[in-house]
Amino acid sequence: MVFNFRVFKKQSPNGKITMYLAKRDFVDYISAVESIDGVVVLDEEYKTRKVFGQVICSFRYGREEDEVMGLNFQKDLHLVSEQIYPAPEKTSPTKVQERLMRKLSANAYPFCFTLPPSAPASVTLQPGAGDEGQPCGVNYYVKIFVGESETDRTHKRSTVSMAIRKIQYAPSKQGKQPCTVVRKDFMLSPGELELEVNLDKQLYHHGEKIAINICIRNNSNKVVKKIKAMVQQGVDVVLFQNGQYRTTVAEVETQEGCPINPGSTLQKVFHLQPLWSLNKDRRGIALDGQIKKEDTDLASTTLLASPDQRDVFGIIVSYAVKVKLFLGALGGELAAELPFVLMHPKPSAKGKLIQADSQADVELFRQDTVVDPEVDGDKYE
Repeated sequence: MVFNFRVFKKQSPNGKITMYLAKRDFVDYISAVESIDGVVVLDEEYKTRKVFGQVICSFRYGREEDEVMGLNFQKDLHLVSEQIYPAPEKTSPTKVQERLMRKLSANAYPFCFTLPPSAPASVTLQPGAGDEGQPCGVNYYVKIFVGESETDRTHKRSTVSMAIRKIQYAPSKQGKQPCTVVRKDFMLSPGELELEVNLDKQLYHHGEKIAINICIRNNSNKVVKKIKAMVQQGVDVVLFQNGQYRTTVAEVETQEGCPINPGSTLQKVFHLQPLWSLNKDRRGIALDGQIKKEDTDLASTTLLASPDQRDVFGIIVSYAVKVKLFLGALGGELAAELPFVLMHPKPSAKGKLIQADSQADVELFRQDTVVDPEVDGDKYE
């Protein structure tokens, strides 16, 4: 049986270097990251020169339009830098690389880059309507160039760059069902108000509705006048000490079942669905890293092996449900929070077998689709 496999192709402006990647999304498994396997095809003229490859993490933490008086709000981290040709040592190509090298010319050479497991995930912060330039966030790209050493300043005509993403998929197992109980007593009144909140599960996939079960027991002499349930996205820009903020991405407010008088009990279920399509005008929310100008999703929860492994150039994303009870001007509020995980499910591996007679569907990118920010002041498109 013959299976088609997709291949991404990008060529340098002078046409002498061509890069092929079998995929552009590379999975972070917490303990390790998928290797970046590809093939580079060189023109005969370049077979007497050295070719280097790099994986660069570009972290933008400020608006491009605010870069004045020499300020620069972007850091480019060279996570991998290796010589591809002539290869310093012989390597064993993967099946995909073998098929590509067989279908290409004798001037095709494989390369393999390994990212450190602590490297941050690809995240884009949604710009405002009037913002211009590259949005804030974490982006990755693979760069291949000709030079005498890996520290040489690259020339645009002999450089090829392609954007990639470092992503995480949801775990295969659910965690413990989230549940919390909060109580509030009143200084001059007897009894207390109790709020119990639980979710039907801990792990949700993008697009799923979140069922929020609440139970209110009013053993005080206060009256609950209104209930509000929210899904909040937490963003932590690790570089800044005060870089944490929250944004509501889904909410519902109701007086149904209210007022809840003293001695009364109310049980209710809210269904909320956090979607990017409902938050397109909300500046600053975290989105999945983008490699094209196309629709995306809210950023997935960032999974860390331990809280101490936060990369200083990363953006940590989390989600929580928050329920508020409003008791009026004198009674104040009672709030409860429950964290949960929002991620994409791991895609099925069916139909991915690579046979000797497999066909490659090549997606060709224009030479100006993704260019190196370090070269001639160009930016990502």
